[in-house]
Amino acid sequence: MQRQSPMTGSCACGTIRFAVTAPPLGTAASHCTQCRRMSGVVWSSGCVKAPDRTTHGPVKWLALSQTTKRGICPDCGAFLFWKAHDEDTISFAPGAIDGPTGLHLDKHVFTASKGDHYLIAEACRSAHRPC
Repeated sequence: MQRQSPMTGSCACGTIRFAVTAPPLGTAASHCTQCRRMSGVVWSSGCVKAPDRTTHGPVKWLALSQTTKRGICPDCGAFLFWKAHDEDTISFAPGAIDGPTGLHLDKHVFTASKGDHYLIAEACRSAHRPC
């Protein structure tokens, strides 16, 4: 069961607060090299249409590739958002939501570049596809 919208959340230090005002279109765990380097292992996300996420505070956007950018807190470094340049959606970190989310992972993406220090159950693997 999914929690009712809106969901609110913040970075670790509270400099950035955000709200998600619609149910996520999907959820994923990214095993790509950049997400692993930003999060330390796997970055999980919920995806919503960009207008369904509001933010208060100075998000620092990092363009680590030609096609995407990641939103972090400039003070504590929390990795909160992911955005593909050519999509009208934005992903947010469910781990930053206040309280229980009621969300469940729909898929694992970029599993070919996962770290060698953990396993993914075969039933959980899926090809990359946008949410």
